[in-house]
Amino acid sequence: MAAIEVRELRKNYGEHVALRGISFKVEQGEVVGFLGPNGAGKSTAMKIITGYLAPTGGKAFVDGIEVLADPIEAQKRLGYLPEHAPIYLDMRVRDFLDYVGKIRGLGRVERARAIDKVAEQCGIAPRLGQQISALSKGYRQRVGLAQALLHSPPILILDEPTTGLDPNQIVEIRNLIREIGRKRTVILSTHILSEVQATCDRVIIVNKGELVADGSTDDVTARTQGGQLLHIELAPGSVDPGADTVSERLSAIAGVTRVQRTEVANARHYGFELLTEGDLRADIFKFAVDQGLVLLELAPERTNLEEVFRRLTAG
Repeated sequence: MAAIEVRELRKNYGEHVALRGISFKVEQGEVVGFLGPNGAGKSTAMKIITGYLAPTGGKAFVDGIEVLADPIEAQKRLGYLPEHAPIYLDMRVRDFLDYVGKIRGLGRVERARAIDKVAEQCGIAPRLGQQISALSKGYRQRVGLAQALLHSPPILILDEPTTGLDPNQIVEIRNLIREIGRKRTVILSTHILSEVQATCDRVIIVNKGELVADGSTDDVTARTQGGQLLHIELAPGSVDPGADTVSERLSAIAGVTRVQRTEVANARHYGFELLTEGDLRADIFKFAVDQGLVLLELAPERTNLEEVFRRLTAG
């Protein structure tokens, strides 16, 4: 059973259409980056999944439970940190977490244990006695994350968790999210795409209310640029057929759609950039052996996710 499933989800705000029938699944244990430009429908989708908004059409499921039909039962399985952390500045950290625990239905002893656990996990144990208004924004985000984790939910939804933080605070929160993602299903919405590329198993990109990409970073990259880019460097071995001949023979490999010569440090070596349909690394290795060449480099290019995002959401 999928941790989260969305079927033909639509949402209208009057004449404005925020979501146009998007569908996707998030499996148990996945860490998914949920991406899109401002106004793409990300936050709307997250609010529907968490039961804060009703959809205009379609359905959302959490652990097989339809959110609209039984929002309370679905919310028991979720931890949610919206873009602006839902914290009360006039409360002390421990009192706030105790209050959240009561709302979540945790008993007194259970609350105390849960507070100590999340305080340690989120690095706020020394701050439990402080008033939230006296904390830095980074620590306030940690408190917001702690409230989302307090009832040990199997699924965590984080909407722009590093908004407004300085670079050091961003690194702290990212590392914390990375640690949490080892044991839970996580949907992470953020504009910091380099971290998504480094930490997420998969990316979902929406634009103007429509789903425009869904898959691993490598898969999305390959589809966006029309295939996989490979950089290879070859050296003459038992034979030296010449660069033009090597280029011509590379073009003849099934699945190679483009061959472009590139510069390499050694003038006697051959450098090429290949655009391929699918993963042809084994075919390239066999080619080098059959041609009597020495394969010095075979490296897939990892296109920056920012560039992929720009291509999919521009205009």
